[in-house]
Amino acid sequence: MSAEVPDVDRSAASAFVAATGFDVAEVSGTRVTGTVELGPDHHTPWGVVHGGVYCAVIESAASIGASTAVADRGQFAVGVNNSTDFLRPVTAGRLDVVAEPVQQGRTLQLWLVQLTRAEDGKLVARGQVRLQNVPFPGA
Repeated sequence: MSAEVPDVDRSAASAFVAATGFDVAEVSGTRVTGTVELGPDHHTPWGVVHGGVYCAVIESAASIGASTAVADRGQFAVGVNNSTDFLRPVTAGRLDVVAEPVQQGRTLQLWLVQLTRAEDGKLVARGQVRLQNVPFPGA
């Protein structure tokens, strides 16, 4: 059973995913790119972007790419581990998002996602997401 990859436009996302501000620009089974615009809505009580925002963006980018990679097999990918490193604090601004696979197997995939400041290319956060390829419901 083959299925199409769902719409990844932020306007079609759940409220949680939309709240991250992640806008997808490019999608393939080997690369996902986009941007995330950050500001006060993403802050901790101390005025910096909450690390959970980075985790959610990293998981979203990896899941989109990994699911695209296996959609023609009637599968999608679900995260089973997300290890995110927070490298520098941000209060506001645009980050560029790039996700690429490290390994893509029959049952598991590993993706590396990097978030860099658009203004100077400095790495803000990076994460690895391990995903399991599972059948679409009803497949």
